[in-house]
Amino acid sequence: MIKIAPSILSADFSDLRSALNLCDVGMADYIHIDVMDNHFVPNLSIGPPVVKSIRLFSKSYFDVHLMVTNPREILDSFAKAGADGITFHIEAVDNPGSLIDQIKSLELEVGISLKPATPLEEVIPFLDQIDRVLIMSVNPGFGGQKFIESSLDKIRQLNRALVQYRLKNKVEIEVDGGIKLDNAQDVISAGADTLVVGSGIFKAQDPLKQLSVFKLLQKH
Repeated sequence: MIKIAPSILSADFSDLRSALNLCDVGMADYIHIDVMDNHFVPNLSIGPPVVKSIRLFSKSYFDVHLMVTNPREILDSFAKAGADGITFHIEAVDNPGSLIDQIKSLELEVGISLKPATPLEEVIPFLDQIDRVLIMSVNPGFGGQKFIESSLDKIRQLNRALVQYRLKNKVEIEVDGGIKLDNAQDVISAGADTLVVGSGIFKAQDPLKQLSVFKLLQKH
């Protein structure tokens, strides 16, 4: 079963409660929350106070994606705010192993994300320690970008590595960036388990209907 994680970066920030309600009604698997610091990526988004606020009216899994230079400094705040899983960028840290341990000590699931230009080899040594790998299929920082086609090769490569190391049923392949209905099946066929979808849902004429269509996607 393919999981769908609507990204609230593309939702109406003046009415996040409605966006969360739409995700709950549409049975989204995760709520993807992009955290940006205007340093690691050229944009600012939301912090722990917002996550704490929206946690009050959603029981969904909060999939927090830290696009920040110093993820270690804010882990506790997001854990207390209600994160269920935290994904950090491997490009932002010198010692991924210790950060993985720190996230696990907070009893959260752990993910590692890769920018489009980052070789997959960077994450291979940590595959047996994490719950997911987030493949960025756009350059992080802004929603609504076009899918980078070369990401499909990276997804296939990761899928093969997980099979090789017998981790296919343990580590989830999550893909984020430019995913629409017209390319989603290609992403799934390459090996993705979870699709992060922002404007592809929230900018649709009928977002709830669009989410339901994404939920029908299957691996072949």
